[in-house]
This record gives sequence, C-alpha cells and structure tokens, in this order.
Amino acid sequence: MAVVLKNPLPKRLGSLDAYRGFIMLAMASAGFRLAAVARQEPFKDDPAWQALGYHTDHVAWRGCAFWDLIQPSFMFMVGVAMAYSYAARQARGQSYGWMLAHAIYRSAVLVFLGVFLTSNSSTQTNWQFTNVLCQIGLGYAFLFLLWNRPAWLQFTVAAAVLLADWGLFYAWPTPPADFDYAQVGLPADWPHLQGLEAHWDKNTNVAAAADRVLLNWFPREKSADADPPQVQRFEFNEGGYTTLNFVPSLATMIFGLIAGGLMRGNSSGAKKLLLLIVWGSVFLAAGWGLDQSGVCPSVKRIWTPSWAIFSTGWTLLMLAAFYALIDMTGWERPAWPLVVVGMNSIAIYCLSQLLGGDRGWLAKSVERHFGAGVFTAYGHLDSAFEPIGRMVLVVFTLWLICVWLYRQRIFVRI
Repeated sequence: MAVVLKNPLPKRLGSLDAYRGFIMLAMASAGFRLAAVARQEPFKDDPAWQALGYHTDHVAWRGCAFWDLIQPSFMFMVGVAMAYSYAARQARGQSYGWMLAHAIYRSAVLVFLGVFLTSNSSTQTNWQFTNVLCQIGLGYAFLFLLWNRPAWLQFTVAAAVLLADWGLFYAWPTPPADFDYAQVGLPADWPHLQGLEAHWDKNTNVAAAADRVLLNWFPREKSADADPPQVQRFEFNEGGYTTLNFVPSLATMIFGLIAGGLMRGNSSGAKKLLLLIVWGSVFLAAGWGLDQSGVCPSVKRIWTPSWAIFSTGWTLLMLAAFYALIDMTGWERPAWPLVVVGMNSIAIYCLSQLLGGDRGWLAKSVERHFGAGVFTAYGHLDSAFEPIGRMVLVVFTLWLICVWLYRQRIFVRI
C-alpha cells in the first residue's frame, strides 16, 4: 500500500470516479440503518418504509435489492479501472513482467488487508476470505492476465468461468432426505430451494463444503465456555457467503475489464453510451431468464452465474447513467462530492471498517463530546431515528476526511 503525496491530478474517467464514490458512500452509510428502523413501530406497516428497508439490506438468499448491488459494482469497477491503470503504467514504460509482479503484489495486499479488517472485532486473526477486498485480491492476478487481450477472448473466459462454476455446483450432491439442517445453521422454516436449484441452497452447496475444509486449516479462536477451551471449528457462515465466490465474481471483474476497454476506445460518446445501455439490458434479461427458468437461481451470497450476469447488467446501466451525466453532459462540478470519495476508495473503505458504524469510534466520539441527543437534534426528532442520525454524522465525517485528502493531493493506493 502506498500513500501518494502531492500527486498531480491525472486525466481520469469522471463517471467512474463518481460511480465509485457513490458506491463507497452507500457502503459506508450501512444503509443509514433504515432497515432496522423499518422493522419498528409505527413504520413496519408503512409501504414506503418497507421499500426503504428492503433496498438497504441484503435479501435473505434469492433475489436482489439495491444493497446487493454494492459489491458487484465494486468488483465491476475494479475491471474498468484496470483497463486504465495498466495502460497508464505501460505508457510510462513499465514492462509486462513488472506489471504482472505488481498485480500479484496488489492481490496479496488486498487479501491480507481484507483479513485484517475482518479481524477488527475478533480476539485473534480471523482467517475468512469473504470480505470484498479478499474476493478482489483472490481474483486480481488472474484478471491481469486478461488485460490488453481481445474483448472476444475476455468474454469467452468469463463465460467459461461461469459455466465451470455452474457445473461444479451441479455436480455436488444435495443433502439426503434425513439431513439435519440445524448443523449448518438453517432454521426449520428456511425456504429451501427445490429440484435442480437445491444444488445452490444455503450452506449445503459445494462452496460451503470447501470452506469447511479450507478454513479449518487456519488457526481458529477457542471457545471460552469450555474447560479447557476448545478450538471452534468452522462449520458454516451465518450469511451463507463462501471463499469460492471469487471464482464467479472474477467474471464480474472481467466484464468490467471489457467495459473499460470500451470506454478507453475511440468510439464516439454516443456509441459508448448506447453500447452500455444495450449490453446492460441484455445482461439483465439473460440473468433474469436463467433465474426464472430454474436452471440457476440468482443468489448474490454465493455469486451464482445467473447473479453474476444479472448484476453486471445493473452495473453497466449505472455506469451508463454516470457517463451520460458527467462525461457527456459535463456535470463535473455537481459530481465533485462523489469524485473526492471515488478517488480515495481504499481510504474510506478502511476508515469505515475501522471507525464507522452507528456504534463505532466516530459515533462514540460525537456522543462523548455533544451528547446522545445530537443524533435526534436534541429531541426534535423521534427517538426511533437515532440510528439514522448516527450514520448521517458518521458518513459526513468520512466525507470531510476525503475532501481534506483530496485537497492535500493525498491518495491511498495499493
């Protein structure tokens, strides 16, 4: 990781920085805790609040809410950015071997940084690799091998990755009829996927089985309840996330790499916008069709192939929207609050993980100096809105830090 001081501002794709900034602020906001508020009286019977709550939280398994599109956007933009960053390195005279070494180095740093942040609330190193930085790091070096290759080859590899992932899940046997689902953390009323789709059910799929082997190779925390303390074996991830998600999510990054090649090309802005919209619509329809056909359910938590395709459709359309508003229309000044965050995405991600949250260091510091009443405007707002007030102040503080870093030309990069 490097902190670049007094760095001159390079020519960049403004829409990409704004899109990245929007996603990073959304991630740092934790949905402004709207989902938690929506579950309280008197909001739980209000359709508007229920819609807000739904789209600021992950769906339980199958389906898609806005919140589920944050990680695909992050990974898609990694691919878009690679098309630019390594072209710039090549223009500065760096050899392919040197750039490959840098990609491998970046992969390792991202994985270990992800583990470090995941361990923030643990008593020892928490060796899990479902954090978005770990997922990017595990696939980043492979992504680099496709950099500067023809788009048809990149697309073919992405399709092959998704097909292989589908085959791996399909080949893994489903649980027997008398299987005790409680041992993998599923309640009795869990809505199991049926038929062919059962191969992608929560915590009984091949990727979950792989983690029960892989993660127990690493040192694990000991249970404080037993005497003597016993090592807590990994049996399941409560959210159903798996390490092997990085394989199909590599396809998401490859699609981003293809989009980055398009954006760097010599086509007119109108043609680029049209292609983003057309391909975004095609991907949305294809992903939805695969899900509805029963061939492959769309599940973000295990990054099923249909999810990779469907979510890429949304990321292409979101990039198209930012491209139309910023690079084509020239709305650079209104986008500046997002750009200052997008240009320091690693910094705000780490700060939000270490200091953010409605009970994190930033919120506690504000409460310490101004009292808890500040989050409800000292009683002018209903107490139910306190979590929202906490997150608004946290996000605003993180944004101010990004503004300061931007004005000082300090950019944290790996």
